[in-house]
Amino acid sequence: MAQTFNQAAVKALAAAVLSEAQALGDFTRARGHEPKNAPGLGLTIAIFLAGIKPSGRASGMSATSGVVTFQARVYNPMLQEPQDSIDPDILTATCDLMAAYSDGFTLDGTVRNIDLLGMEGTPLSATTGYVQQDDRIYRSVDISIPIVVNDLWTQEA
Repeated sequence: MAQTFNQAAVKALAAAVLSEAQALGDFTRARGHEPKNAPGLGLTIAIFLAGIKPSGRASGMSATSGVVTFQARVYNPMLQEPQDSIDPDILTATCDLMAAYSDGFTLDGTVRNIDLLGMEGTPLSATTGYVQQDDRIYRSVDISIPIVVNDLWTQEA
């Protein structure tokens, strides 16, 4: 079975998703993986794979399209001043990122589209929480980035 979503395509997609975040200038650090250590001061974003599934809507008779979902996690230290800026700063960066993905709907032609409204399930969306790492607490936002990719796998008779 031929596979069109190979290592080169996977790396190109991951780079395009990370590039959108880096281009904003909102983050002190932008990584294509979850940090192994506490991220430190300033806003940090980590982008990593959350899942992959076939798409019934986008697939055809000779190829299976799919949804590749990345998770972007934005970290902001809880022990910083002014405390009243923690949530507004993280919300601003989240809104900027979601706007960039909405505007860059096809990631410069790399993909069919980002599933903004959830036609394939979960839409582009964000939920807040807290992350503890290395005895430090971070305010966090997890952003689900579902991406519809044409022809992930070919179908042979």
